Amino acid sequence: MVEAPETAEGWYALHDFRTIDWDAWRAAPERERERALEEAASFLEHREALARSDEGDSATFSVLGHEADLLFVHFRPTLDELNRIERSFEGTAFAEYTERSYSYVSVAEVSGYASDDYFEDPESVDDGLRRYIEGKLTPEIPEGTYVSFYPMSKRRQPEQNWYDLSFEERADLMAAHGDLGREYAGKISQVIASSVGLDDWEWGVTLFGDDPTDIKDIVYEMRFDEASSKYGEFGSFYVGRRFPPADLPAFMAGESVPVPEDEREHGDEHAHGHGEDTHHGEHGHHGGDGHHGGDTEDEDGEASLREELADLDVYAGQPHGEDVYAVGLYSEAAVDELEDAVDELAESFDHYDTHDGTVVYAPVDGDGPAAVVSLWETQSAADTAAGFLSDLPGITERVGDADAGWGTMGMFYTVKPEHREDFVEKFDAVGDALADQDGHRETRLLQETEDENAFFIDSRWESKDDAMAFFRSDAFRDTVQWGRDVLADRPRHVFLA
Repeated sequence: MVEAPETAEGWYALHDFRTIDWDAWRAAPERERERALEEAASFLEHREALARSDEGDSATFSVLGHEADLLFVHFRPTLDELNRIERSFEGTAFAEYTERSYSYVSVAEVSGYASDDYFEDPESVDDGLRRYIEGKLTPEIPEGTYVSFYPMSKRRQPEQNWYDLSFEERADLMAAHGDLGREYAGKISQVIASSVGLDDWEWGVTLFGDDPTDIKDIVYEMRFDEASSKYGEFGSFYVGRRFPPADLPAFMAGESVPVPEDEREHGDEHAHGHGEDTHHGEHGHHGGDGHHGGDTEDEDGEASLREELADLDVYAGQPHGEDVYAVGLYSEAAVDELEDAVDELAESFDHYDTHDGTVVYAPVDGDGPAAVVSLWETQSAADTAAGFLSDLPGITERVGDADAGWGTMGMFYTVKPEHREDFVEKFDAVGDALADQDGHRETRLLQETEDENAFFIDSRWESKDDAMAFFRSDAFRDTVQWGRDVLADRPRHVFLA
């Protein structure tokens, strides 16, 4: 008997496609339409807010073409929760003007093709790969993006039967398939959900991207891959654009959704439904999505700290990295091996405008693991890149793991060549001072492998308060003042969310 790969299942998914009875909608009294919109917007907003505060995710999309008008996507830990959401929507007044044109039920899945070790010996899998796999099982829906959904199965024809292939043959084909997908890191994120025994096809595939042509390109290129060209069968494709539930009145009125920001700023009540200036950024679905560039003081006083650092001409990022989203991982692989792998991955990353650079850093004293740091302009791109970076050789941990205490993502310094040794000596002196600081765990100095004058410092603290107390100290201020003479450019500090 051919070996079946083991699988791990995560959240369940419901794709609920709806067409609108436009004739009935236009014929309805205005007061009934207003009530229906209020109920629907409230219901959908509650689903999204509840998912963020608990477990799961929900989103609303405007669908193009004849297949549907609206798509509601829900990810939840159990089928019972999806069933409850489904029935609750049917109880709204708005549902009376819709008809379900299609639906799909599935469950997020990772198989043994991704990592045999994850199933055979979970303890042997490094933390980075484990996070990547578990992230696939508990997917999030990117904000403000396009979606493409399609069901698919593997062929079972006499000469092209996927299930007659050995595990090794299938694993090789899936590995090549994954390599192609990695070329779209930072542009496309996907959710693969199994529907074997749950729906008509074997998998439901959901692709998210900020540019719909990227969705077209990845599907097109993968058609030429053997895993698809020989063994793939595909159902209908559905494409849509995400918009916040508060924009449902604008959608029904035939206006642009999401509602343009200038209309929001002018308080267009028709576009916002019942006068609420609610849009998806305000909920902070990802680490920094709720920030709109203001200097509002947050609970930890980070805004004022950033202002203080700015006075010292130190770039301090934003509270959750809106200006730059960073991913850092440590690897015990040989530096040469790691560099080769990173160079190949960075070459793929460089195809995307959101990539700000991926670099290998080695310990200055030669003691300890090397680090890979990747900077991105968007949270979704960084999240996607993290999965690919976790596949690099020898990955042992992610910079800023919760178990390692709270720390900064890193401090980045480029030193004038003639002052390199002075900088390293100064770090040693500061390191001695840090040892006496309350809440300090560890601070590492690493240098870029391709530029010995470019440094990365990873500092670990028990709490944000402990770290910020040091950043506000005279010792740190004196160090920054000293650095004006030795640094080649402005230092960059990026705080971890």
